Amino acid sequence: MIGTDEDFDPYRLGVSTDDGGEFRGAIGSNTTVEQATGISGTAVFVGRACPGDPAVPPATGPDQIAVVERGVCLFTEKVAAVLAAGGYEAVVIMNREGTDACTGVFAPSVEGDIPVILVGRDAGFALFDEPFDLAACLDDTPELAPIPIGTVGDEITDVEAVFDGWGYVHLFGVSIGATSATLTELDTFAIPEAMDPDFAEGFGDLSVHEVATDPTDPDLAYLSYYAGGLRALRIVDGELVEVGGYIDPVGGVTPAGGNNFWGVEVWTHPETGQEYILASDRDSGLWIFQDP
Repeated sequence: MIGTDEDFDPYRLGVSTDDGGEFRGAIGSNTTVEQATGISGTAVFVGRACPGDPAVPPATGPDQIAVVERGVCLFTEKVAAVLAAGGYEAVVIMNREGTDACTGVFAPSVEGDIPVILVGRDAGFALFDEPFDLAACLDDTPELAPIPIGTVGDEITDVEAVFDGWGYVHLFGVSIGATSATLTELDTFAIPEAMDPDFAEGFGDLSVHEVATDPTDPDLAYLSYYAGGLRALRIVDGELVEVGGYIDPVGGVTPAGGNNFWGVEVWTHPETGQEYILASDRDSGLWIFQDP
């Protein structure tokens, strides 16, 4: 079995507060690492900050950070509402309910001239010393945070960024028993740029979205590697070995090449039996490769 980590943030954020709190965060797409690590100030809850919601109150003092709740509208709309209110130094987005959000983080796609980071819902509650019920959060029931708009919370004292790469491709061995199956990790793979901090910004997403195995050769797999292009791997003695790939010579991972591949599939012509690799580029459309 081959699995991937679809990781859009090469940095792991550690956020600290004045009362000893420590939690994870992720950097917004409009924010540099330097801007994220420069965030400090007092948290103020401003609600969901969507059109039709109560207005975001303006900052009432220096070094205040608006904490908004994820949901209903775009992140960019929330940030625009904070900017319109005025006076805030940064925006912290609190994640929503759900199995992938209660304690999880991801790098939000957002526009706006203000630093943005995202934290788990548990961390958002902790910023205002609000009790957090993980079981209730996990049941996916939409519910607004029980924090009055304008509530002043903890002070964010430090944000630290640690480079941890763009994720890996994993090869697992599967042992099937009478009533259960066990996965054992055999190997991992990543393109060199994905593990190099020099490629952390300005080269696109160096992560993997999908894997397609060859229907006639189960040891051969193709990866849609976003800005890393199309990659071909072969399983050799329990290891993932790169045996081919393609990056368009226009701009991207290297100064002379680039793609933005999101999907990949192997298709066999029903009449000729010829195999083709289909790769969907988020910027330029469908690419078709012939398997020699």
